[in-house]
Amino acid sequence: MSAQNTLNVPVAKEIPTTLIKHNHVRNDPYFWMNERDSKPVLDYIAAENNYSKAFFDGRHVLIENFLKEFENRINPEETSAPFEIQGKTYQWRQIKDQDYRQLVLIENGKETVFFDENAASKGHEYYGLGDLSVSPNNELTAFSEDKIGRRNYIISFRENKSGKILKEQIKNTDGSIVWANDNKTIFYVKKDPTTLREFQIYKHILGTSSSKDELLFEEKDERFYVYLSKTFDKKYVLFHSVSSTTSETWLIPADKPAEKASCFLKREKDHLYDISHHDNGFYILSNKQSPNRKLVFSENIPASIEACKTLIAHDPEVYLEEMIAFKDFIAVQSRKNGKTEIAIGSLDATGFSSISMPEEVYELGFSFMDDYEAKTVNYQYTSFTNPSSIYKYSVDSKSSVLFFQKRLIDPNFSPDNYVSKRVWATANDGQKIPVSLVYRKGIDLSKAPMLLYGYGSYGITIPTTFSATRLSLLDRGFVYAIAHIRGGKFLGEDWYQNGKLNHKRNTFTDFINAAEWLTMQGYCDPNAIYAQGGSAGGLLMGAVTNMAPHLFKGVIAQVPFVDVVSTMLDESIPLTVGEYEEWGNPNVEEDYWYMLSYSPYDHIRKLDYPAMLITTGYHDSQVQYWEPLKWVAKLRKNQTGDSPILFDCTMSAGHGGGSGRSTERLEVAKEFAFLCYIQGINE
Repeated sequence: MSAQNTLNVPVAKEIPTTLIKHNHVRNDPYFWMNERDSKPVLDYIAAENNYSKAFFDGRHVLIENFLKEFENRINPEETSAPFEIQGKTYQWRQIKDQDYRQLVLIENGKETVFFDENAASKGHEYYGLGDLSVSPNNELTAFSEDKIGRRNYIISFRENKSGKILKEQIKNTDGSIVWANDNKTIFYVKKDPTTLREFQIYKHILGTSSSKDELLFEEKDERFYVYLSKTFDKKYVLFHSVSSTTSETWLIPADKPAEKASCFLKREKDHLYDISHHDNGFYILSNKQSPNRKLVFSENIPASIEACKTLIAHDPEVYLEEMIAFKDFIAVQSRKNGKTEIAIGSLDATGFSSISMPEEVYELGFSFMDDYEAKTVNYQYTSFTNPSSIYKYSVDSKSSVLFFQKRLIDPNFSPDNYVSKRVWATANDGQKIPVSLVYRKGIDLSKAPMLLYGYGSYGITIPTTFSATRLSLLDRGFVYAIAHIRGGKFLGEDWYQNGKLNHKRNTFTDFINAAEWLTMQGYCDPNAIYAQGGSAGGLLMGAVTNMAPHLFKGVIAQVPFVDVVSTMLDESIPLTVGEYEEWGNPNVEEDYWYMLSYSPYDHIRKLDYPAMLITTGYHDSQVQYWEPLKWVAKLRKNQTGDSPILFDCTMSAGHGGGSGRSTERLEVAKEFAFLCYIQGINE
């Protein structure tokens, strides 16, 4: 692992910058890197990219091997399950030798290309389709596109019969589109041009200038963002204003888009709720005095949650994730002890029939549905060892039928070649940390390298899904694991609350404890643990690398949030104020010191750091490029060992990495090549 010594290692210039808060002085010699588009910044990024390119050029055979394996395993014309929108059947399809998808309309046995991302992306290094929404009468399509990677979308319109693109466009939106039922009115969301916070909801009438669009709702509290939806029965357009702790919903009859919006329930501190409309009234998922949420019902807009009838009481062991109200029944998705379950019951929430799987490690979830009067429920099943399948559950027969299954083209693939299991590591405070594992059957675990993935923020649960590319690591003897650490909701709301704000350090110690426990229990070679995480999971990578650098042989940090205090003190940066409820507000002295206690960038010191691959996108709107850039510069200056520290910045990408199938696969192949190189696997 002498790459750091043999290649032309970039050295960043230092410009001392003093930062003072609460009478505490910090010096940041790389603060200048936030000067976007300046020549010094672009030159330094280029030097870093050249350095990482030289590294990966030396691994080109291994990268090509991975890419060939992906190609020989994944169908080049892979499709989604067919799905219905307003009575018409569509299917997304990959096209051989092309990077993007086509949406195909299937009518009377005939297939026609309805929308082609490949044609839309021509001439652009980056392309992201935000939303594609067909008018209720199927005559028009509204679609939103991002051609930079900044998650700033332009909405366009098309006549479906002629294929003509209308002249009118709407710029600077979040990409979401909701039609009223009159086939001429759409609702959309505008972003703040500086902070990129979704804060305004507008109404546009086709045939008019977007400059005359009516502002319907503006959220002035910077902790909140807004988004749009339409009820499953198509009766209401919903305006949602949400922070991480509080929500408020407004509604407009979809048949009467000229009416003023009505507030469903006024915001109340720490009350989060979701509504679903039915002919009989409203179903509401609420966390009021119910951390894991309860289901209540009201015939009309209620005066309060307390005025509603409780249908499913709060259960401290079961987190209610989602519910859908059909005309004749309801469907509820929940998670208990980490396992997902779907239950179908009568409209009064009795007589439930449950759908679950006998496996230890799997995921169930609702698949796309558009028919309020349906007698079936579409759900998706996947696991570490089984590709995604779509089932249709008959409410009448209470049985499931396989509707669609993704299949690999590799004839040698079999789920029986792999083992998946869930184990429970022990945290410092005695809590049990669920860890999901998968590995190839027959390997010697005590000698196996392990890639341990983690996230642990925002209440997000990292699902245990199948990955066709991951098989290339498993087939080389790696164990893959996900540590379901505090900060996510794998074990419910309390699991989340105990991994945020002044409990945030639990997230990091859980990950470290999981890694230590796995080695002690013989699930991997203790000298060959690798860690990976992205975004807030990149914060996790930075924190554990500072806290336990000896534990990890290599680390992959994608778009990492690592300069916690400086970022959260800058209210002009996207997301900052809205994140106070997740991390704390460093303008408050107590929060400042706690956040500083784990901020990765602020705790770099002279250490033998593990090998590190740090990736970002120059146009990232969630974590600005300069955070990982500064982090790399400071890490390398303080690195006392010879393990490589690499920085790979995609200049045409945003928070989700590059776009297009070939770019996405190349990024994965490079990550795998990095891991294998450090592990001494050369083919």
